[in-house]
Formats: sequence, structure tokens, C-alpha cells
Amino acid sequence: MLILTEDAVLVCKHELGRVGIETKQKLVTIHGRRVLVEPDPEGRPIKGCPMVVPFKPCLVTLLVREGYSKLLSIGGIKVCLDTVTGLTDGTPPGTVMYKVNDAGQKLVAGDV
Repeated sequence: MLILTEDAVLVCKHELGRVGIETKQKLVTIHGRRVLVEPDPEGRPIKGCPMVVPFKPCLVTLLVREGYSKLLSIGGIKVCLDTVTGLTDGTPPGTVMYKVNDAGQKLVAGDV
């Protein structure tokens, strides 16, 4: 499993909805790009989801269901892996997931 960087591409299950990535930690980088940590993927805006009426498009990511490393952390905060998944606020509620399409790097792997 690859570690996510700020260049990671996360999308809603509709594939066109792209999650806005931001990380606050500045201590660890891969190729000069900051590593994502818990809770970076949560509460992030989603732009471009193609769902239309009567459905609500995916606009925000919710809590990560899985994908935080159980072994790797930065300052005690879990690192994000390319297995990150969680729900969005799209409809039908509780069914629309977001996922990682690209980790943002291909060099450093981690273990859950």
C-alpha cells in the first residue's frame, strides 16, 4: 500500500467528483510533497460530481472508514494509505463512497 501525499487523487464513486486535498503537517515529505495524515481526507470539498436531481451530488467527504496506517504515524498521527475510503454526503445517504485513484507518489509504501 502506498502512502498518500498532497498530490493524491481522491474521487467520489461517480469518478468525476474530485476531492480537494489539504494537509497541515509539514514535517514529512516524499519528493518534496507533504504526506497526508489523519484526518486530512475528512470534511474535504468535492467538486465536479455529476449527480443531478433527484439525487444530491457529492459535495463533502465524511469520516474515513479505513485506510489509516496502524503502524506508521507522524507525531503520533496516523499516516494515510492508498486504501483510504469513506462515505460522502451524496444521495442516497450512506451509500456513496470516496476512494483513492492515485496516491500522489509511487516510491514509498506502508503497511496497515
